[in-house]
Amino acid sequence: MTDGAGSSHLQETVARSADTADLHANVPTLLLELQTMLGSLTATVTEGTARGRRPFRPGEDWAPRLGELAYGVFLLADQTGVDAAQAVQRTAQHLERQGERAQSTTDHDWPFEG
Repeated sequence: MTDGAGSSHLQETVARSADTADLHANVPTLLLELQTMLGSLTATVTEGTARGRRPFRPGEDWAPRLGELAYGVFLLADQTGVDAAQAVQRTAQHLERQGERAQSTTDHDWPFEG
């Protein structure tokens, strides 16, 4: 996981480039754009796997398209005043704690431990 400063710098970079390229839009428009990008990635995977019958192997265009989706999420965060790095870190910590609790419960439920 990157540190908060690196991700904060990334969010600043996104905001600056969006200002320069005049990419800012209202929240509903940004959400529609993100939905379109995610749908396009989904269609790529569906086609590349023959609707799940073959394993997925990312092609050359995968990383740039995933980068565009991530850029859109950072742009949405900027437009709504959210520190994306901090929000992701909080989510990761919450999920880690949740996983630890689930594992500790599962570990003690085995009836033959002695």
